[in-house]
Order: sequence, then C-alpha cells, then structure tokens
Amino acid sequence: MTTEVRVPTLGESVTEATVATWFKQPGDSVAVDEMLCELETDKVTVEVPSPTAGTLGEIVAGEGQTVGVDALLATITEGEAAAPAPAKDSSAKSDEPAPAADSGAGEEVKVMVPSLGESVSEATVSTWFKKEGDSVAQDEMLCELETDKVSVEVPAPASGTLTKIVAAEGTTVDASAQLAVITSGDAPAAAPAADKDSESAPAQATDDGGRDVEDAPSAKKAMAEAGINRDQVQGSGRDGRVMKEDVAKAKASASQAPQPGAAAPTPRAPVPAEDAGREERVKMTRLRQTIARRLKDAQNTAAMLTTYNEVDMSATMDLRKEYKDLFEKKHGVRLGFMSFFTKACCHALREVPEVNAEVDGTEIVYKKFVHMGIATGTPTGLVVPVIRDADAMSFAEIEKAIAEKGKRARDGKLSMAEMQGGTFTISNGGVYGSLMSSPILNPPQSGILGMHKIQERPVVVNGEIVIRPMMYLALSYDHRIVDGKGAVTFLVRVKEALEDPRRLLMDL
Repeated sequence: MTTEVRVPTLGESVTEATVATWFKQPGDSVAVDEMLCELETDKVTVEVPSPTAGTLGEIVAGEGQTVGVDALLATITEGEAAAPAPAKDSSAKSDEPAPAADSGAGEEVKVMVPSLGESVSEATVSTWFKKEGDSVAQDEMLCELETDKVSVEVPAPASGTLTKIVAAEGTTVDASAQLAVITSGDAPAAAPAADKDSESAPAQATDDGGRDVEDAPSAKKAMAEAGINRDQVQGSGRDGRVMKEDVAKAKASASQAPQPGAAAPTPRAPVPAEDAGREERVKMTRLRQTIARRLKDAQNTAAMLTTYNEVDMSATMDLRKEYKDLFEKKHGVRLGFMSFFTKACCHALREVPEVNAEVDGTEIVYKKFVHMGIATGTPTGLVVPVIRDADAMSFAEIEKAIAEKGKRARDGKLSMAEMQGGTFTISNGGVYGSLMSSPILNPPQSGILGMHKIQERPVVVNGEIVIRPMMYLALSYDHRIVDGKGAVTFLVRVKEALEDPRRLLMDL
C-alpha cells in the first residue's frame, strides 16, 4: 500500500514553501512520525513527519523546489515493502563488526518525548546527560527538553545501554518524536558500532567549510545571486542553518553599512588570556529567546514613551486591612493589591480608550473589553497570563483568576491561548524591590502599567509634612496612538481610584 506525503498546513496567510532539506532518501526505511524533510516559508521552518512506517519511495519535490499547501512531496510504501531496509543492514553486517546490536540478549526500547503540557507541540533537546554506549538505570535522567514555557527531564524507561541517540542536542522534536534507543539487559556491545557511525559522520559533513550543518538550498541560491559570503550571514534555522530570510537580512544590512570614514560597529574585544577560563557561554533558552525577540520588536515598532506619577496607598491599604479577613472567609481567596490596580485600570481605560487599543496597519482597533495581562515571574522567565473580561469581574473573581493563573504559570502549565489576546498589561516590579522603572510594551498592546515598591516617604498633606506609604507608577505607552494628554489622564485616574477606592463604587 502506498501513502502520500503532502505539504502540511503552513499557517495563516502562508500559501507556499521551499523544500529545504531531505533527511531521508528513496529506499530508506522510515518510522511513524520520523522527520522526512524540512520546509521553509517566509515566516517559519516546518518539519514534515512520516505519516506511516515503511520505505520511502519516490521524492516528488526535490530540495530547492517551491511547493504549495497540500502539494505532493513523496510516497511511502507501507508494510512488507519496507523489507529492503533490513536487507541493507544485513549487507552492512558482512563488512562491519556490528552484529552485537542484533545478537545481544537485550530488547530495544524506544525513548519517546514525554507529555509537554497543554498546547505545546514541540521542544528542543537542550542537554544529553548520557552518551551512546553508557549504561543507564531505569528512571535515570537521560536528557532535558526545552519548550517555550518549561524544561522537561526525560527519564530512562528501562535499564540497559543507551545504544543510539536519535535526536541530538539542539534538535527540535515534536510531541510524538523518538529521542533515543535503549537496549535492555546485556547488550552494551552495540555501542561500538554507534561510536563508529558517529565518528564517520563528521567526515561526511566537511563539504561546506568544515561545518556540520547544511544550509537551505534557497538560501544558497540567494547568497549566490546577491554575491554574499556565507560568513556574512547569521543563520536562524535549526543548528544555525542559514535560511532564505537570513540572506535577505544580511543583504539589507550590507546596503545600510556605513560609508567609508563613518564609524563602524565595534566588534567584541578579544578576551584576555587570564580571563578566558572565567567565562561561561550558555545558549539562551527558547523562552528567553522569545522574550528577547518580542521585547526588541516592541522597541523597534512602537514609539514608546513613559510617564510617571506617585500614589498614596494609605486608603487602599486601610481598606484592605479592614476587610481582608472577611473577604478571605467569604470568597476563599486572599485580598491583594492586584485586584485594586486591575479595577482602577479598567475604570481608567473606559475614559481613555486609546490606551486599550492597538495599531493595525493604518487603522486603530479600539477594544470595547479589557483582557488584562498580569506579568508573572517564573523560574524560567517572564510570562504574561491574560485575565479575560476583567472589566466585568468582581474583586473576588479577579483575585481568584490571578491566583490560579499565577500557579499555572509557575508550574509551566499555561496554554498559549491563556497568554494571548491581552489588551493591556500590569507589571509589578515592586515584589522584587524595584522603586522605579520604565516597563516595555507587550505588543501589540499600546499601554503597560508598572507598579513598584510601597515605601514610606515624607509628603506634604494639607500644609503639613507627614509620613505616608507611597508608590511610584509608570505608564509606558505607544505615542503613535496615545497622546501625552491621554497618558497623563489615564495615570491620574488610576491614582485617584487608589487614593480613594470609593470612586470605583461611584464610577467617578
């Protein structure tokens, strides 16, 4: 029976892709969900898994070919048609002393990607704690996977010998991919064959200046057409592979290069010999890369400006102190400051709707609802869970939602849907002791409020110097659609609501 391998869905508004790399060749045996090839679009790189087990037949779309959605890429012959693969192995056995993998008493156990959490479909293999040939005990940690949200440790499903690592460090795998093979029992003899294979691999990867990563064919073609050297391009694909868009960026950078006599960027200075051993170079996690990219995009896209004010927290603190025990007894959740700030922001956003809007091309999209993002620190980085329709919630509902989302964020169980769609964000740096800061926008939002440490300071009230618990507030906003007047008005309304919470009840 023949199964067709077709181009998968490529994402919104993406109608075509370029075949970048084939990982298998006609005649090769393939397993279910084993990666066959990699497609490259203007936005992302898409790996195509095998829909069935069998033998790869004809490759219809070769490397460098542009294909549309649902186009035929290759065919796979299922069932007994996969028999040529064992024959190929048996012929290899006559030349190499590797039959121990088959003749050993052990049974091969596949190491698969464990559950990654809700809505997480792929991960990157960050670290292998074992290497091929090592003995492993059941439940001993083999490797660590990294997703956009959490790190996942992969334990050994059985005791034995790690005979094959299928997904090396830096490889992106999907939720059902195979990571390695363990031969249980007394089968460590298979390891030398694996070592021999791994030793021969680098020799096959020296056609590109000694590098072991093959660049996308479309990228090679673009470099040749533009006359750009490979060393001038920073690869963004898997394992540093150069993609077509990387060449476009390098070409744009070259066209904007400083003219002779202009100041050139200063390269990183060589590390002194005495300091060479005191540095540590660590690859950024996927979550940290996502955070860095989004924050930099916000700086590059929005016309960001920050305005400041300060608020006397006495009234809010007194009200909280008076009712917190009754509140917790009735609603089963503690009364914190975040519900007051959320309510105050929702109140102010109704008066200054442009702070709750976003830019879409040449249009402004005004939101008639408030999906409040609450920036939350986790062991792996900053995430922003969204409280939907916060403007329609009570204090208790807001506190419960914040507590539940915060716990899920720290446990790494937030879904992508729970971190999307926010219209405004609150960031509380005060929990870490920050006295004043300028928060960065969370695109495509046009406003973010920064809370800070409550600190007793001398202030003048009715002509007298008194000590009050004060907090600095910072509103960063997109000046493209929010004018200074609107930003200041918003911050003043938040200040007024916190200094006299009764205004929230009276809608003033």
